[in-house]
Amino acid sequence: MGLGVLFLLALMPVFTVFLFLVVLRWPAKHAMPLAYLVTLGIALTLWGTDFTTAMAASVNGIVTALNILFIVFGAIVLLYTLRESGAIAVIRQGFMDITPDRRIQAIIIAWLFGSMIEGASGFGTPAAIAAPLLLAIGFPAMAAVLCALIIQSTPVSFGAVGTPMIVGVTSGLEGQSVVERLIGTTPIEEYVVHIGTQVALLHGLVGILIPLIMAGMLTRFFGENRSFREGLRVWKFAVFAALAFILPYNLVANLLGPEFPSLIGGLVGLAIVLPAARAGFLMPKDQFQFPERARWEAEWIGELQDVEEPSAEHSRTISLLRAWMPYVIVAVLLVITRTVDPVVDFLRAEVFTIQLQDIFGSGINVSSQPLYLPGFMLLVGSVATYFMHRMWTRSGAYATAWRASGKMIIGAGAALIFAVPMVQVFLNTDAAVLAGSSETYSMPEIMALALATATGEAWPLLSPLIGALGAFIAGSNTVSNMMFSLFQFATAESIGLDAQGAALVVALQAVGGAAGNMICVHNVVAACATVGLLGREGALIRKALLPMSYYVAAAGVLGMALIYSASWLLLWGVIVVATIAFMWLYPSRA
Repeated sequence: MGLGVLFLLALMPVFTVFLFLVVLRWPAKHAMPLAYLVTLGIALTLWGTDFTTAMAASVNGIVTALNILFIVFGAIVLLYTLRESGAIAVIRQGFMDITPDRRIQAIIIAWLFGSMIEGASGFGTPAAIAAPLLLAIGFPAMAAVLCALIIQSTPVSFGAVGTPMIVGVTSGLEGQSVVERLIGTTPIEEYVVHIGTQVALLHGLVGILIPLIMAGMLTRFFGENRSFREGLRVWKFAVFAALAFILPYNLVANLLGPEFPSLIGGLVGLAIVLPAARAGFLMPKDQFQFPERARWEAEWIGELQDVEEPSAEHSRTISLLRAWMPYVIVAVLLVITRTVDPVVDFLRAEVFTIQLQDIFGSGINVSSQPLYLPGFMLLVGSVATYFMHRMWTRSGAYATAWRASGKMIIGAGAALIFAVPMVQVFLNTDAAVLAGSSETYSMPEIMALALATATGEAWPLLSPLIGALGAFIAGSNTVSNMMFSLFQFATAESIGLDAQGAALVVALQAVGGAAGNMICVHNVVAACATVGLLGREGALIRKALLPMSYYVAAAGVLGMALIYSASWLLLWGVIVVATIAFMWLYPSRA
């Protein structure tokens, strides 16, 4: 078949998800089974994928979905445990003592605390922690998830101690003849570190607006006046918080490599911004609050919204430090279990690993390491809460937290159990033969090849879009980089770029893959599940498309400037100014 026909066929699964989930606003639990069937049907009947390969990919997807559900379950259990212990009321009051301004609270929790958690763990954990925490201090459920999704961008490329770079990019490029021909004797590990510095630079230049955009989205969609402008009034503090993360983030990427930029950037940012906020440094003159709860739109409210109600008689005996300690324990455990080699080896030992090898003879392997998953650390945090907050003095409180969590996780399972297998079938369709070639291609490879053929030397402009598309489909920046890093590198060579130019193109892939996490279906489903917002995934993706589009466009233009001509910086400036101007001039309801 020709490239055009194969491109249209490969586009059908993505189009199905977008049509039913985003345009027609079907709940994910209805849209994703249909998307799975469409993907499976095309793979088996038109693409030529073996039935055993498709079924093995589906099994792989089911196991991955169960891993995600374990993380979500741990986040919900911890949230309910803190509610039952009375700690949530204390945490909420602690933030109110710093500032009652919801814009500032979102920047501290989602941008800084979320980035630190991303650096330690990744795999959707920041949204699973930040969204329930925002909910707990009084945010509408939809606002909490949107903030948590928007920050799934700048820190993601160095999430999980650099996994998207160390595993994703390295495995995509290592041992490939086209790479070795262009980089010569440079070790691949050194080359990936160099790519990482480019990734940090691009993220820093694009991501500096993310806290401000997040504040604008918060006031536009959840404020009394529906005004972007109210969010922009926090610009001094938002840029300060952005730089407090981005500067150490870039410094670490250049000095230490790709393992710790997000983790250290988040920690340093919190250390700088928290005392500054307490002192009122660069704080706006006005204060933004949500409307009264009785006037919230039904779409904003999740099934866990009552978690914000304090347990006053029990919270009085819990100090602010003790209330926060479960989150501190979780953060420390995530860092230790990702950075201390003996601990990592123990938790990932074969005795604790569930493995399925060569499923149905397809060559596809799948494994699960429950003790290594962030969900286990979250459950440890819940058990620690039971003892630290003396929950045995409240009969049945801890059991109530677990029962409520079990009920909530069922809804998420209905969507994820089809969403992730759909992704795995899509990724494992390596069977179609392109006319005039003897090579076989998977659906995502055909999509990338068609776009590269159409753009030629302007390819760097679209490189981030391919990365974002890969993350949207696969649900992972790491997988997106594994799929497309070699393709991006080879395309860079084909348009005449040297090793430095090719590194920038791969960096654009990684940056786009990070941005795609904002709209990745199973990330959205998982985040929604943690706040009881299942069924409104499409509405969240529609909103998150705005910052994601800015991120991909700005990164692509920056790439053209760094590769070809500094004159492209003028267009980058136009995009930045146009983004702010649009938010400032967009009419409010007031």
